[in-house]
Amino acid sequence: MNSVQSLSHSVWDCKYHIVWIPKCRRKVLYGQIRQNLGKVIRELARQRESLVLEGHLCADHVHLYVAIPPKFAVAQVVGYIKGKSAIHIARTFGGRSRNFTGEHFWARGYFASTVGRDEEVIRNYIRSQEREDSRVEQLKLLS
Repeated sequence: MNSVQSLSHSVWDCKYHIVWIPKCRRKVLYGQIRQNLGKVIRELARQRESLVLEGHLCADHVHLYVAIPPKFAVAQVVGYIKGKSAIHIARTFGGRSRNFTGEHFWARGYFASTVGRDEEVIRNYIRSQEREDSRVEQLKLLS
């Protein structure tokens, strides 16, 4: 899937694998938050002219495979998504009203890696996260 896109004066194919966690790696991404957050993240990425190609919300971290145009820095897009999604979570599920800044739902920082020729490997990795997390939990319980 080598989809080259273009802007006014550039042609680009910039895709990234991005991972971030909630504060203190709390297992809080489940139930209604999980169902709602996927749509919110896709919409926030779209507002920054980015496209979420693949994504998975685990209980304690988020995986995204996203195409970001070169006119935006990866840090700008990730910061925007994390900030606005924290505000959305606080207003929708935390009972907070206006003028709420989102406090600290997400931990500082994130992991970002460029995706080149390994696109299908990254897609399969993101899809298999739920199985892998449950397998690791099982191993911890047996130890």
